[in-house]
Amino acid sequence: MAWEPAQYLQFAGERLRPAIDLLVRVQLEHPRTIVDLGCGAGNVTRLLGERWPDARIVGVDSSPEMLDEARAATAGDPRYQFVAADLAAWEPDAPVDVVYSNAALHWLSDHDTLFPRVAKMVASGGVLAVQMPDSFRAPSHTAIEEIGMSERWRANLEPVLRGPSIASATEYLAWLLPLTSHVDMWFTEYMQILPARADGEHPVAAWTKGTRLVPILSALDEHERADFLGEYRQRLVVAYPPRADGSTLFPFRRLFIVANR
Repeated sequence: MAWEPAQYLQFAGERLRPAIDLLVRVQLEHPRTIVDLGCGAGNVTRLLGERWPDARIVGVDSSPEMLDEARAATAGDPRYQFVAADLAAWEPDAPVDVVYSNAALHWLSDHDTLFPRVAKMVASGGVLAVQMPDSFRAPSHTAIEEIGMSERWRANLEPVLRGPSIASATEYLAWLLPLTSHVDMWFTEYMQILPARADGEHPVAAWTKGTRLVPILSALDEHERADFLGEYRQRLVVAYPPRADGSTLFPFRRLFIVANR
């Protein structure tokens, strides 16, 4: 699955807002060690460094393309280290003061074991801060699953259609409360107004091309991709019609978790 940083960062402002909303809820003055789990292109990792300029920060991601962007953006700054690793298996050498993860852990399965393991990476007195999309019941995502499971596409796409998902808030509390002193959890739905695009692409299709569609399109050849996207755009026009000014309203729900060890 090849990630394209340029595609993902086309909506850098919209993707950055929940990262900042999560960051401001981390109430630590002087953490010494921070892990950005699923750091991507490093744009949020740099925010961590700006807030805590004396901290040592390790960014972890499985995408070489994203890590290349992150390293280039922080070149020459010894506070940053970037590690290529499977987020489902990686662990720090010792507990850290902050484990921060923005829009990454929903790509992994088995959250009942994942979240306790990640919580145990946090040192006593530290903080686990996680944000994950909760948009998998929205038309932007259900359309992908429905098309992919149709007769034409199922044989090729069924292996990658068990898409990103999250558990219920009650389940996360059950997994984290025994390991933490306090858990703060909330949902936010961002009413994003995406402008019309010069390339004519539907704005929601452009959004998902940088996230959920990555493994889908990677499983198809060039002609198949064009056909799949054609079907997808037809559904998006109905679910997310253009407004009078050409923009598109794209509601997007996210789950936030801040847990103190």
